[in-house]
Amino acid sequence: MTNKEYSNIVIPEISKDWTYYENKYPERNLEKCAMVTRFAPSPTGFVHMGSLYTSFSDLQMAKQTNGVAYLRIEDTDGKRTVENGVEGIINDFKSLNITWDEGPTQGGAYGPYIQSERMDIYKAFAKKLIEEEKAYPCFMTEDEINQVRTMQEVGKLRIGIYGTYSKYRNLGKEEAIAKIKADTPYIIRFKSNGNFENKIILDDLIKGKIEMPENDQDIVIIKSDGLPTYHFAHVVDDHLMRTTHVIRGDEWVSSYPIHDELFKSLGFKLPYFAHIAPITIKEGEAIRKLSKRKDKEAAISYYSQKGIPADVIKLYLATVNNSGFEDWYTRNPNLTIDDYTFEFSKMPIGGSLFDIEKLNSISRIYFSSLTAAKIYDGLKEYTETYDKEFNEIVKREKEYTTNVLNIERNIAKPRKDISSYSDIKDLNWYMFDELFFEKEKNYEFQKINDKNEIANIIKEYFNSYFDLNDDKDTWFNKVKLLCDKLGYASNMKEFKQNPDIFKGNVSDIATVIRVSLTTKSQTPDLYEIMQVMGMDRINKRIDYLNNNR
Repeated sequence: MTNKEYSNIVIPEISKDWTYYENKYPERNLEKCAMVTRFAPSPTGFVHMGSLYTSFSDLQMAKQTNGVAYLRIEDTDGKRTVENGVEGIINDFKSLNITWDEGPTQGGAYGPYIQSERMDIYKAFAKKLIEEEKAYPCFMTEDEINQVRTMQEVGKLRIGIYGTYSKYRNLGKEEAIAKIKADTPYIIRFKSNGNFENKIILDDLIKGKIEMPENDQDIVIIKSDGLPTYHFAHVVDDHLMRTTHVIRGDEWVSSYPIHDELFKSLGFKLPYFAHIAPITIKEGEAIRKLSKRKDKEAAISYYSQKGIPADVIKLYLATVNNSGFEDWYTRNPNLTIDDYTFEFSKMPIGGSLFDIEKLNSISRIYFSSLTAAKIYDGLKEYTETYDKEFNEIVKREKEYTTNVLNIERNIAKPRKDISSYSDIKDLNWYMFDELFFEKEKNYEFQKINDKNEIANIIKEYFNSYFDLNDDKDTWFNKVKLLCDKLGYASNMKEFKQNPDIFKGNVSDIATVIRVSLTTKSQTPDLYEIMQVMGMDRINKRIDYLNNNR
C-alpha cells in the first residue's frame, strides 16, 4: 500500500490535494517591502484593548508599506466559541471605524477568512504530512494520556507526548487501518523530528534573538472531530494567505518551536515574527495584564458608552506602540497617524502600563482640535444611542448647540475640558433651558453672597450697562464702570495694594454675573457665554434667580 492510499484511508473524502491550494493561493503581487499582516482572534468574547493594540500594529505596518492587513477568525475551538462571537468581533471593529483590506465581511482572493470554512484545506495538508510520514493517526485514549502525564509528573519529566511516550508513532499501516475500520477513535499527530537538547533561534523583530529548545512534541494537528488545532491551522493559513509578518502577543513566544518545525516540515517559508508585550494595569502594588474579565477599561464598549472617539483610541495605541510617536505628534499637530512611520525597534519589549488618565488627556487635546461643527455631528450620533432626551434638544437647536460648542474654540489655546461626548452635557447643561430649569440648582456664589447685594449688582448691571452688541473690550470696560459705581476695585493692581478700601474687585463682580446665569463659579469665557445665550435666555435666568432666592 502506498503512502497516498494510506492517507486516503486515514483522512477520507477530500477531493483536492494540497497542490490545488498552492496554485489557488499564489504569492501576492505586491512591492518587495510590502507587509502582509493578519489579526486572527478567536470568537470567545468582545474585542478588548489588548487585542485592539495588536490589530493596530497589524494595520499600521501593512498600510505604511502599501501591503495588506486582513482579518481572520479562528473559530476551530468550539468549546470556547461564544454565541454570535464572529459577529461581535466584526461589529466591534465596525464601531471603531476600523476596516481591513480583506476579511469575512469584505472577502478577498485568499479566503474564506473564517477557519471553520476551511476544513478541507487543513485536511489536504494533513494528508500531505501523512504521505511524507511526518504525521500519523494516534489512538491513545484520554485515560492513556492521563497515565502518561501522571508518570511524567511523578518523575518530574517534561509533560507531553514525545519520544517513547508517543505510543502509536511507529504503528504499522495495516494495524492502523484495522483500528480505523473497527471505528476506533483517533486523532492526527505531527511526527516531530526535533531534539529537545538542540537549540533554535527566534529572531524576533521586537524582542531580538531568543534561544529556545527545538520542538520534539508530537502535537495534535487534526482533532477527533476533524477540526484542526490552533498550531496547525495557523501555519497553513499564514502560508496560503501569504502572510509576511506574524504580529501577535508575546504569550505565543513559547509556541514558536512548534511553529518553526511545522513551517519547515510542510516546506513553507517562515514569515517574520514580532511578539508584542501585553498592556498591563496596576492593582495595588502589583502589576498584571489588562483583563477583559476584571477591567471595564479593557472593553471597547466602555469607550463607546463614554463617547470617546475611535481616533482617540488609535492615538493612545500609537503612543503605547512606538516610543517616539507622542513627541512627533506634539510637534506635528496638523499631521495624522498615517504620516508617522512605525518601527518594530521602537515597540516596548516589556509590558506597557495602561493609563486611562493619559488616554483622557489625549482625548481632551483631540477635542480641542476639532471644529464645533465636527463635534456637533459626533454629539448627535452619540446621543442618538446613549441619551435620547439630549439628542432631541441637540437636533432641534442645531445652530445654538454648535455655537455653545464653539465657545473658546477659535482662539490660540482652545478649551480642553471635553474628553468625551458624554462630557458635553455635564459641562454645558446650563446653556440649555430644558436642562437648566428642570435641574435642582446650587448657585455657587463666592465672596459676594449676600442676597440683596447680588440683586443690586444684577439689577444695576443689566439695566444700565449691559448691551449684547458690545464687543468684548467694551463689555469688560462696562463691568469695570459698574465696579467703580458700586465700590468694587476695577483695577486689580489697586485692589492688591489697598484691599481694605474696596468691597471686592472686578473678578468678584464677574463671578456674580456668571453664577446668576449659569449657577457655576467656573465656566468658559463669560462674554462668549452671554453672546451665545442671547437676551431671551439671559432674561429668563435673571427672572428665575430673582423669583427663587
